[in-house]
Amino acid sequence: MHSPIRRGAAALPRLPYPAFQGIALMLSIRRAEVESYLQTAFGPDVVLRSVGAIGERASRASIKRYGYGTPIAITFSQDGRERTVVLETMQPGPFGHEHRADRAQAILWDYDSYGRLPRHVPALDVGAVSGNGRLFSVRDAEEFFVITQHTAGKSYHLDLERMARDGRLAAGDAQRAHALARYLVEIHRRKKRSPGLYRRRIRELIGHGECIMGLTDSYPRRFGFIDEKLLRSIEDGANAWRWRLHHLGGRLCAVHGDFHPWNVLFRRGVDFSVLDRSRGEWGEAADDVTAMVINYLFFSLRRYGRLQGPFEKLFRGFWSTYEEGARDRHLRRVVAPFFAFRGLVIASPLWYPALDLDVRRMIFRFMQNVLDSPSFDPGDVNRYLAE
Repeated sequence: MHSPIRRGAAALPRLPYPAFQGIALMLSIRRAEVESYLQTAFGPDVVLRSVGAIGERASRASIKRYGYGTPIAITFSQDGRERTVVLETMQPGPFGHEHRADRAQAILWDYDSYGRLPRHVPALDVGAVSGNGRLFSVRDAEEFFVITQHTAGKSYHLDLERMARDGRLAAGDAQRAHALARYLVEIHRRKKRSPGLYRRRIRELIGHGECIMGLTDSYPRRFGFIDEKLLRSIEDGANAWRWRLHHLGGRLCAVHGDFHPWNVLFRRGVDFSVLDRSRGEWGEAADDVTAMVINYLFFSLRRYGRLQGPFEKLFRGFWSTYEEGARDRHLRRVVAPFFAFRGLVIASPLWYPALDLDVRRMIFRFMQNVLDSPSFDPGDVNRYLAE
């Protein structure tokens, strides 16, 4: 079952099984690195003896031909005894395993949970592989963090707050909206051919904890006119759109994923940076477009009870700049469920507890009417707000 590793061998053998397709790092790990890791994890007197795939021949004959990964048996000696442990990894692929973060999440969950189930084989350690093939343990980690560079600038929402107070556009406001739209045109030009990943992203729009169903679950059981029946109608309408978008995988492009005013820092003029890219590198362009323009509507509803004044100019200007630059003939026919997602955010009692109930009512009206329309008309926003 095991392939012996001679004392002088430089690297582990190349193993011809599916688990390591696309995981070149694992194929290049050297004997010394494996032994060093084992000595750190189990004791300094460990001597590596052999390594090999488990059940390789049996899996080829089995009716089950797909798996998330192939386990590796590693045999070593310690204190005069021979011991075998199993290294499990996960290959990139569908079923929510496309991204490195997906696979890290699954492996960490394995380590946390195996020992809590009666009769389950115990997990002894959890680790990772560095870019140079070094194996290291992360079992002592409780939480994870990321460090970013500090960037100067003022949040774009402050511009919108000022417009809501003054009721007018200042010099440069229209140019900033145009710059943001042109930025999306630029990043959305980068495409990826992966129909399965596109379907996943549309599926996550409905069911992800940060998206539609996560938001509806966060609402109180009843809040004024908002009840479970109304929230379910939004879910049902969005899910119907999922099937309309299901085969549009050619639209998959690079996205920000949470492109709203609080995640944009402006400096002088149209010089800006963005923060907090969310939920992956690839997605639907409509997500970014709706995330920004619905905030022009949101601030306008709070001041005017409809889309008008400076916010109507920004909404129309942003939309036309994006649509003309991207030459996206299908944008209007795919935005509806993304407007539902963003509408649930801005109408949320959790996110915006002090928002007037009438404003929430108009936002829900907007969501329902947009979901019921086969194509969105950016020039007809106020009709979507009506009964």
